Amino acid sequence: MEVLTEEESRLVMESMAPPFTKHKLEEHERTRPESPGQDVLLIHGPRQQYQLASEQEIPALNSEREILIKVIAVGLNPVDWKGPDYNFGLPSLPWINGRDLAGVVVKAHKSLRRIRVGDVVLSPSTDYRDIRKAAFQQYVISTEHNSARVPRDVPIQVSAVMGVAYVTSALALGVCLGLDFSSLAVSLRGPDLRHLLRGVDPSVLAEDVKDECLSGIAESDRAKAGDWIAVWGASSATGLVALQLAKLCGLRTIGIADVARHGERLLEAGADLLVDRHDSERAVAIVRGVTKGRLRFGLDTVGKDTATMLQDCLSTAGEDGRKSHLVGLTGLPSAPAENVVLHKVPIKTFHDVSEVGETLMVLLERLLLARKLVPPDVETAVGGLNGINEALDMLRKGTISGKRVVVPLDSSIRRSEIAA
Repeated sequence: MEVLTEEESRLVMESMAPPFTKHKLEEHERTRPESPGQDVLLIHGPRQQYQLASEQEIPALNSEREILIKVIAVGLNPVDWKGPDYNFGLPSLPWINGRDLAGVVVKAHKSLRRIRVGDVVLSPSTDYRDIRKAAFQQYVISTEHNSARVPRDVPIQVSAVMGVAYVTSALALGVCLGLDFSSLAVSLRGPDLRHLLRGVDPSVLAEDVKDECLSGIAESDRAKAGDWIAVWGASSATGLVALQLAKLCGLRTIGIADVARHGERLLEAGADLLVDRHDSERAVAIVRGVTKGRLRFGLDTVGKDTATMLQDCLSTAGEDGRKSHLVGLTGLPSAPAENVVLHKVPIKTFHDVSEVGETLMVLLERLLLARKLVPPDVETAVGGLNGINEALDMLRKGTISGKRVVVPLDSSIRRSEIAA
């Protein structure tokens, strides 16, 4: 009996997987950028609402690696309202924002290996200084290494909210905490980001992320199968994805959240332990008790105060010379505790280092094809670009918890019109 190699087994699995979504462009000429203009949503100043502008220039490709996407749906993130409200993330004015989207590729160079014209893709826009890549417009520039093809059985609107959460989670776990995605099953195998980044030309790394990428965590400290990790804010999109990636790599996972509202979803995602967030001191005591005070890895998705409480859950003993590690997405404790290292996610590496972006997008495609990621619940807003202000108000007021808001832009493209 012939035994397949691991690589041959992976290829067989991929060949048996459901097809990625394709779009019959010849039957929907409206998806081609024929007119010289497009609708965009502009922000003209801090603490102002976005304003719709028509007949704006459609972004142009600057290299053979770039693709042009007609946006089908936009996923909203907290930064989309926090940036204008608190005056950050606006390189100049007026500006276009938006970080998450899914759409149809309408222009792509034939030299690209993975992405083709007609592919339906999701594309996280982490390169916020390039206005061509912002999501709040009808046509967006991305790159092959920053785009993932959407499987046929994944709703397009769901895919529109997964990109930034996935990339943030993968970088937090793989770079900051040293989790090795090459330890995944053969059919899913991903990158060892810590090893990958130490092999690239250091000049391609931005100065403000270089230390994190090259010396953020020692080899002996890396997270590995059997270790505990606690995620404070586990019901957020990023928390939900991080919990699942950690679980797939063999970590034991603790989700700290509103258990009454989100416990069922977190259990479905594979949480080993749920801890209710409403009594913070009790939550810390439970985590420390269950882990016997030996928890070494934490990820906070909420803010400085909860990150500080999560730090209280971590071991400060420094057993065998190993430190504990805490990643904060929106804030960190004022100072690290003894034997605790604080981390910020080096998000720029996703678009600056093509090897990082490409390997993460390929891994995401495999995870989606294998149905290994439970997506966040989605709340659909109406009104297209014009409806984004109202949708962001829901996020601003905190009326939506544990869900991601998606805004469809092109209602003319329906799932029944998507071809294999």
